[in-house]
Amino acid sequence: MRGHIFPGCLLWLVILGMLGFSDGIEAQSMTPEKPLHNLQSLLDFARSQNPELLAMRLEAAAARERVLPAGSLADPRLRVELMDVTRMGAQNPSVFPARVGSAKYTLMQDLPWPGKRDLKAQIASADAQAVQSRAEQVWQDLAAQIKLAYTQWYAVTRQTELARQTLDLMARLEQIAQLRYAHGLAPQQDVIRAQLEQTAMRNELIMLENDAAMLRLKINTLLGRDLDAALPAPEALPALPAAVKLDVAVLRQRVSAKNPQLFVEDARILSAEKSRELTAKNSYPDFTVGIAPVQTQRSVREWELMFEVNLPLQQAPRRAMERESDGMLAAARARKVALRNQVLGELAEQVLGLASSRQIEMQLSQSLLPQAELNLASALSAYENGKLDFATLLEAQQQIRSARQNQIKAQVEAHLRLVAIEKLLGEEI
Repeated sequence: MRGHIFPGCLLWLVILGMLGFSDGIEAQSMTPEKPLHNLQSLLDFARSQNPELLAMRLEAAAARERVLPAGSLADPRLRVELMDVTRMGAQNPSVFPARVGSAKYTLMQDLPWPGKRDLKAQIASADAQAVQSRAEQVWQDLAAQIKLAYTQWYAVTRQTELARQTLDLMARLEQIAQLRYAHGLAPQQDVIRAQLEQTAMRNELIMLENDAAMLRLKINTLLGRDLDAALPAPEALPALPAAVKLDVAVLRQRVSAKNPQLFVEDARILSAEKSRELTAKNSYPDFTVGIAPVQTQRSVREWELMFEVNLPLQQAPRRAMERESDGMLAAARARKVALRNQVLGELAEQVLGLASSRQIEMQLSQSLLPQAELNLASALSAYENGKLDFATLLEAQQQIRSARQNQIKAQVEAHLRLVAIEKLLGEEI
């Protein structure tokens, strides 16, 4: 009886195990993505999921695979020759080696001039390095776009908060104006003016919400996510680096060592140099060697050796190719010099702009904004006591709103400058 029960139990165990395994697979497939709660989480997601970046990485991997074939020998060739296929007219033509006069099997191998294979491998390696650097450049461009959109979204979020605070303040001012109007202490125009300001704030909130939605769509597109995927609004921006890390001389050295665009040009220069050397070596001949056993009837009775060399007599085309390689090398070097000057100039400009935005934000936060807040509080108290007209009160409110807007603008401008600097560096500061 036990011998009959055991196979059934085993079958049920297998079925339960398969169900558990399938549940595990389904659970893995339904595992939610990590929350994208800050800028760094967005960058980590984009690095692993962006399709354009993935395509460039695959192209870089494919380019690396070209190095080995470029430095390898060509495949050997086998030639079969059947001679006297009619046996001096004694038989019908035959293609069987044992039934012809003789059969020769020639095995040949092409041998390039020494050094050519190494140069071809070095050219392929330089080209692969250029593709790899372009992939890194694509990542830096993508990261910069994400940082830019995230910073702009943060600015829109702060502007939205400011607009809502202004709307609440104008609602309060409307109540004060209505109270004073009811007692005959203020004209009806004050109430209407407060209502107009609230309408303007509501219209501005609609535009800001639309801007936020568009930026969310843009970020999801850059991440390679569904356009309607949820994405929390940014609460804060990363802290700006200390001023000591923004020394222009140090940053210039880091740009020269890390900038992916310069890496691309370095790889192009190396490829052009090796191509020039290879063109010079094309003036030397290549060889072909071979060995050929000769079969007569059913036995091999002769062996032949073969040596072949090409004669590089056409010098005019080779001189033209040498001039072309010289021109390509000079162009690559000039292109790098121009790019380096452009990158270093842009770096200096962005560093100066970052320092300026930092100073403006500090001045607004420590001086202008506190003064504007005191001015608004004083104007509000004076209006309530009938010592100030409504137009002056609105002017005080607009001053503090303008100061806060400029504070947000300076903060965002500083981070946008930082994004540009890190893109030039090819890494974060």
